[in-house]
Amino acid sequence: MKLFIDTANLDEIREIASWGILDGVTTNPSLAAREGRDFAELISDICDIVDGDISAEVVALDAEGMLAEARVLAKIHD
Repeated sequence: MKLFIDTANLDEIREIASWGILDGVTTNPSLAAREGRDFAELISDICDIVDGDISAEVVALDAEGMLAEARVLAKIHD
C-alpha cells in the first residue's frame, strides 16, 4: 500500500513527509488556487519536498490542450 496526500498546502505536505510514510502527492489547480500560488511553481516546491510520485491535474477540456498542459507539468521535475 502507498500513502498519498491530496493537497497543495506545503505545510501539510512537509508535516506528513516528516513522518517518513509519504509516498506521493496528488493535487490539482483548484487546490493550488486556495494556496494563492502559481500552479507550476507550487508543483516544483512539492517536488523539492517529496521523494515520490506527484500527480498534478490539467484543466483543459480537449485532448490537445490536456497533452500540452501535461507536457509543461512533466518538465518541472524528473
